[in-house]
Amino acid sequence: MSKDIFERIYIAGFGGQGVLKLGLTLIEAAMDEGREVVWTPAYGPETRGGSSFCTVIISSDKIGSPIVNEVETGIVLDQPSLDKYHDRIKSGGTMIYNSSLVALENKRDDINYYHLPANIIAEELGSEKILNMVVLGALLKLSPICAPESIIKAISRAISERNKHLIPLNEKALIKGSEELIKD
Repeated sequence: MSKDIFERIYIAGFGGQGVLKLGLTLIEAAMDEGREVVWTPAYGPETRGGSSFCTVIISSDKIGSPIVNEVETGIVLDQPSLDKYHDRIKSGGTMIYNSSLVALENKRDDINYYHLPANIIAEELGSEKILNMVVLGALLKLSPICAPESIIKAISRAISERNKHLIPLNEKALIKGSEELIKD
């Protein structure tokens, strides 16, 4: 491990956007790098279309509690998630939002905002299913809490043998997400 890290993140959207998979990929990569992690998923009764949310804690040291009231970084992929979780970012923190589906009207003056049209980018790359990797690429640009190689390794383990051909597409999504991130 090269530097001390303590990062709390929430990721929120709706079922089918890969919210939980984004968080799980992130913690698996962090574990590969020897970090302490907590992943707490939550989702509505519907698989697709219902609300989906997870919190992630990544730390160089032991994590005292899995309870997260405030986060350093918030990621919102749809409008209802913005409305529900906007206030959970601590002062000085960062929000990344999917400008394909989120209209940010009331900004707080104590946090940093970044956006990217994640749906559009994923469609241009060939599949909306990689929206979560586009967003993960943006997160890694702002907060290098894991090496991109560790993310790819985690993705490679998670993808079934018959879908291994999709690994390069996921790599492209990570790169494109980091390139397309825009500070508000």
